[in-house]
Amino acid sequence: MSSPEIASLSWGQMKVKGCSTTYKDCKVWPGGSRTWDWRETGTNHSPGVQPADLEEVVKKGVKTVVIGRGMSEALQVPASTVEYLKQNGIEVLVLQTEKAVAEYNALAARGVKVGGVFHSTC
Repeated sequence: MSSPEIASLSWGQMKVKGCSTTYKDCKVWPGGSRTWDWRETGTNHSPGVQPADLEEVVKKGVKTVVIGRGMSEALQVPASTVEYLKQNGIEVLVLQTEKAVAEYNALAARGVKVGGVFHSTC
């Protein structure tokens, strides 16, 4: 199963190829995507992305996770979150969201089992 392409990104809106939903923040993995609802884990810009935000993506068997920190990189990614991924044998890339989406799409196009979490505003 391949990772779906992120078809478009603009401030506050993301579209995933093959999905009719427009996301503000989203999670993607091989074969699927869904809204990334920060309220599920109590995520805020600081301290930022928590391991709990990534568990669902990790369970999909990804080899790489791309984290989009927002258009202005306001979303923090603590070292403990990066370490959680590395301990699970997963390569992690933490980038500004436009760069993150480009990198994610390039990896997906090469057939890498890639997942991601992307913040589309600040």
